[in-house]
Amino acid sequence: MKYRRLGRSGLKVSEISLGSWLTFGKTVDENMAAKTVHKAYELGINFFDSANVYERGEGERILASALKEYRRESYCITTKAFGAMGDGPNDRGLSRKHIIEQVHASLKRMDLDYVDVFYCHRYDEDTPVDETLRAIDDLIRQGKILYVGVSEWSAAQIQEAIAIADKNLLDRIIVNQPQYNMLHRDIEDEIIPVCEKNGISQVVYSPLAQGVLTGKYRGGTIPSGSRGANSQVNTWVKNIINGIVSTKIDRLEEFSNELGVSLPELALAWILRQHNVASTLVGATNPEQIEANAKASDLVLGFEEIKRIEAILTV
Repeated sequence: MKYRRLGRSGLKVSEISLGSWLTFGKTVDENMAAKTVHKAYELGINFFDSANVYERGEGERILASALKEYRRESYCITTKAFGAMGDGPNDRGLSRKHIIEQVHASLKRMDLDYVDVFYCHRYDEDTPVDETLRAIDDLIRQGKILYVGVSEWSAAQIQEAIAIADKNLLDRIIVNQPQYNMLHRDIEDEIIPVCEKNGISQVVYSPLAQGVLTGKYRGGTIPSGSRGANSQVNTWVKNIINGIVSTKIDRLEEFSNELGVSLPELALAWILRQHNVASTLVGATNPEQIEANAKASDLVLGFEEIKRIEAILTV
């Protein structure tokens, strides 16, 4: 497993990281989740991602419980806040009240003294950015958060947060968590340039397009028990699978076979060609999946291979 610096910080994270959305506390039982986390750790993965809204805290609890047997200093664990955690008017968003209450609740669920990275899960139009950053900075000074990140913020919103942090001498954002894969490349035009300029890394989610880039949804067929069968993913998968996408998947798989690697390995290695990407999050449901995905850290694509992939994707 290779490691990369997270933004302008000195923190080093594994190129492949393990997420818990739609898996831990939902489709994967606790015993299998623990086995998957243990296999990831054995493979050198040191970066584990969760959020308060993942099954209303169950994702956090199960992930942290599985990591308990390891030295706390040997792994990095994240959480997030923004989404609704109750029915009240202050049970969501990025207000000072909600952030501080949710960080404390997350630490209690995970039985931790601190989280390595705290993400603002989305941009909050109802809360001034300086209020959000000040609350996070206070938690950093208390040692409950080590680094701050955002997820799915626009380039302009990231730039706004950097300017406010600098003006008020607050801790800067060092990581952004966007969706990024061969079929969804929006961050290349604006997000990556702004982040590179400001010392911010990407830790990308949905690197296999919710399973589309494994080839298992060809022809629009969605196997029962697959990620695409989940109601939160099903509509998205159905919308993206069409003739053009299926043709691209076929050609990508042919190329991966030529290289002697799996299609998921190729898709993950393609993401890691981006130097601004510190890590790519995978959502494994068993130890075998995380072991297969971890191999992508050893696959380095050359100029000609990237050019070949680009020709397939731009058809």
